[in-house]
Amino acid sequence: MASNPFFERSALPYELPPFAEIEDEHYLPAFERGMAEQLAEIAAITGAAEAPSFTNTVEALERSGAVLRRVARAFFNVASSDSSARIREIEAEISPRWAAHEDAINLDGALFERVEALYERRGELGLDAEQVRLVEQYRLQFVRAGARLDAGEQARLRELNAELAVAATEFKQNNLADTNAATLILDSEAEVAGLASGAVTAAAENARTLGHEGAWALSLQNVSNQPVLAQLADRSVRERMMTASLERGFDAAGGNARLAVRMAELRAERAALLGYPDHAAYTVEDQTARTVTAVEEMLAQLVPPAVANAEREAAELTAVLRAATGDPDAELRSWDWQFWSEKVRAEQFSVDAEELRPYFELERVLRDGVFFAAGEVYGITFEERPDLTGYHPEVRVFEVFDRDGSGLGLFLGDFFARPSKRGGAWNRSLVTQSELLGTKPVVVNNLNIVKPPKAEPALLTWENVRTLFHEFGHALHCLFSRVRYPFFSGTAVPRDFVEFPSQVNEMWMARPEILANYARHVETGAPMPAALAERMLAAGRFGEGFRTVEYLAAALLDWAWHRLPAGAAAGLDAAEFEAEALRRAGVALAAIPPRYRTAYFSHIFAGGYAAGYYSYIWSEVLDADTVRWFDEGDATLREKGDAFRRELLSRGGSVDPLAAFEAFRGRPPRIEPLLIRRGLTV
Repeated sequence: MASNPFFERSALPYELPPFAEIEDEHYLPAFERGMAEQLAEIAAITGAAEAPSFTNTVEALERSGAVLRRVARAFFNVASSDSSARIREIEAEISPRWAAHEDAINLDGALFERVEALYERRGELGLDAEQVRLVEQYRLQFVRAGARLDAGEQARLRELNAELAVAATEFKQNNLADTNAATLILDSEAEVAGLASGAVTAAAENARTLGHEGAWALSLQNVSNQPVLAQLADRSVRERMMTASLERGFDAAGGNARLAVRMAELRAERAALLGYPDHAAYTVEDQTARTVTAVEEMLAQLVPPAVANAEREAAELTAVLRAATGDPDAELRSWDWQFWSEKVRAEQFSVDAEELRPYFELERVLRDGVFFAAGEVYGITFEERPDLTGYHPEVRVFEVFDRDGSGLGLFLGDFFARPSKRGGAWNRSLVTQSELLGTKPVVVNNLNIVKPPKAEPALLTWENVRTLFHEFGHALHCLFSRVRYPFFSGTAVPRDFVEFPSQVNEMWMARPEILANYARHVETGAPMPAALAERMLAAGRFGEGFRTVEYLAAALLDWAWHRLPAGAAAGLDAAEFEAEALRRAGVALAAIPPRYRTAYFSHIFAGGYAAGYYSYIWSEVLDADTVRWFDEGDATLREKGDAFRRELLSRGGSVDPLAAFEAFRGRPPRIEPLLIRRGLTV
């Protein structure tokens, strides 16, 4: 294909991919040319007659693969955000080839020799600190990828990586299909009792779109506890909804449950091949946690008080359930928890979730909340660019400006759920910042907010608001990046550090001056009454035991799968292993299923969080400590924002993240602020 939008740098602002020109058939040829060109560039590096230098080896590596970089970032975003049958075919074909391409570079003996030679002499080369770290990180990457293995071991490693790539793609595609197939179709309006009128209308429109005229369709989100369970009045409908959610991927054919077992087996074998006792040990070695002991000690510290809190909450909800039903023996089930929690919140705090939604209209939350907070803290501004096209008609493009008026980059918002988009919420870079390459960031936030009927406003839940602020924290991490080398750009930090900036950004959603600016009634424009805001925030702290146990169960399930030694996963039944792992970890509460069960745990089986889901709460230790820092001292909010941006957000992976945090905070992180936030102290 002679003409292909990926073959040249985009002429659009900030090198935004020219999505209006990109067709599905452009992707595969661009991958093929990109891989071939990068391998030729690697061959030029290793075949150079000159002795290895930083410029002709490491910097040359950083410059290599331009076409591949462009197509991969665009394609893998579309594969998650707006998939199609053709995109899924390309993804299935390219995933093992992509894994093989990475192996071809990481297992290139001549290339490793050059990097190793530079590593041994790094103190003698006159390099600055970022360059020294780049040499060290490249060398570590090669070693962890198997560069020191013999030829036979490397051959087996290539097989493992290829099979894992195929399995991860299959898991992801299965999960999208399973989630869509599990949509609950309701034939009677009585079955949607309890839902707000807007939600009922949206469910009817969803059903019509899916070919069920005259019915109501409740699509699933990629979590166990579906948010709609808090409103559905019919207990049998709630049970059906929860059952559909929990049984995804555990069908008679095996599906994703079978794939999860196989992937755990492959990862354990690969870890052993590389010299580690299990995949978890391999994973945490280059994270800020460093050791499995550090992770397990933290999780063990959190489980007992979290379970005690959850049990107290269960007792309270059971009492309410029995009083309301008149059944003294009624048991609280998983499909009851959210419904009765909402009743208790409404009674104890005089807050109804549906009473809040009119104050959280998407456009106002985005502009007067998320963007406004970023302006107050960091001095940046936003301008929508309707002249720039995203990869889907619903994608919106904003140009971001620094306080001096200079352009920082582009922010794309893709907010609504659709059948072609995987569940959850995530951040992805389409272009990363690099002084070496002369590029500025183009970043996209994906959410799965239920799309309202045409011409009606999108009203959010408080959790939707949190997600919007959270994902934008990732976007800021990318937009504020100021590094020379793309290896270190933006969110290219350890997995157990990457959630820290995004969790910090959640703090602004509830700050009085920010909340007052965006929490305004969608019809009247009136601000949320102060008393309602206070009750809402108090109600938000209710149920912390549930939320913590739900999260810890998923983190410990991930950990159990990846602490298996080589050979131990073969032949396991996924559901039985899961149940035993939760029991052994002390989080097997029947009424609180893990946030993700094995067969739809895409974070760990189709994403980058294998043996890393603990990172959310590990990062929250840093987050809670930083929130306390923002509340201390006499510096202005802008001065503090500037310091946080300068010392942490702008550095990416160019410095050791934990060392940067300790320099910023003046001491190591402390866990006490997290324990207080989560209600885990007496």
